[in-house]
Amino acid sequence: GEPGGAIALFDANAIHAFCCGGLADLAQRTLFSPDSVVRFASLTKHLFAALVTGPAAEALALEDPLARHLPQLTGANGQVSVGQALDMTGGLPDVRETLSLLGLSIFSATRQEDLLPFLTDCGALNYPAGSEISYSNTGYRLVEEALNAKGIAFADLLQRHICAPLGIRLHAPATWFDIVPGLVPGYWRGREGWQTACAGLPLSASGSAAGSLRDLARWLQSLLGEDAEAVLTRLSAPRRLADGRETGYGLGLAHVRWGEAHLLGHGGSHPGYKTHFLLDPVQRVGMALVANREDVAPQTDALRVMAALLGQPLPPVGHSLSPGLYLAEGDDAWLEVAEQGVSWLDADETLYHDAWSGVAYSLTSHLPMRLRQNGAAVEGEIGHRGPAPAWAGSAAGNGLRWSMAKTDPAYGPG
Repeated sequence: GEPGGAIALFDANAIHAFCCGGLADLAQRTLFSPDSVVRFASLTKHLFAALVTGPAAEALALEDPLARHLPQLTGANGQVSVGQALDMTGGLPDVRETLSLLGLSIFSATRQEDLLPFLTDCGALNYPAGSEISYSNTGYRLVEEALNAKGIAFADLLQRHICAPLGIRLHAPATWFDIVPGLVPGYWRGREGWQTACAGLPLSASGSAAGSLRDLARWLQSLLGEDAEAVLTRLSAPRRLADGRETGYGLGLAHVRWGEAHLLGHGGSHPGYKTHFLLDPVQRVGMALVANREDVAPQTDALRVMAALLGQPLPPVGHSLSPGLYLAEGDDAWLEVAEQGVSWLDADETLYHDAWSGVAYSLTSHLPMRLRQNGAAVEGEIGHRGPAPAWAGSAAGNGLRWSMAKTDPAYGPG
């Protein structure tokens, strides 16, 4: 037996189907079911954003700079607005990635009380707030800290305004090691077989929520109902860069478009857990997926399910880019092209191919890409950076040479 997962199909009125497979607990040999409790990971973001813009709206406004509520943030991060912190345009370095660069692995235990002083000391941004979009969990952690400073706890808001009205059981533990009733282990496949997963970084509103697929589906159903239409409207309202361009990522909720489909959703990933949901707010239907295994591709699977549900075929996966490693002209950013996708600064992304134009593009709004090959370079746009610079690159085995870029190994992945 192997770890498993489950998928739910629903509309605003009912849950119409569950499909489950695999085991919830390899040691106990229990089957995965709609009631198996998993970590939602980044699906937490839309729950938190719904509470920030609803019941907690009087405590802080989206336009407020973070320093108004966390005066210890005296660096550039303090001038990021609450809205930018939640919509991924704040330029805030991801704290997990920062700790990894300092030699602390995902398994290294860190203390909650040390994180805010750490973020205070690391006040610089990866890019000017509002100039581009790049996924970061830090904004949600800081907005949660701002509420904590006012005596408002995310876990309390979750219970009072979501769980109690709907009669569902969701949890928001502070650390990986807190007891969550019914939680099934998450697994990753190691050399010796399946191993239980863990993480040492204290959890936050960026990814702390846990619950069952049944209760997740019940909450998502409520968003499709007329009574909660305002919530979905708030979370999916267009967010813009400083130059006025829309990003496609709202507040904990991403827009996904292909063909005639226009969906709203989000994915989540914790060690050993994968999640995703997609909603069609027009037809008021949706799906949700949860798994307790590391090797699931939740976004791809969710898109396939929703494409079948809507009768809207997905574009073909792939691209016509030359595989290899590319460096940005006049920049230290790198892009690695693989068979079906790319890795941008170590963030993997599946690409879809427009055969007519030759353009390869992503369906991820927090990492939007439109790329095409131009001789030995890849050109296009990543993360609304611009138009992105031309990429001068090298493709293994095809004789191309570096052009207008340094070949120092420090510029590549590693």
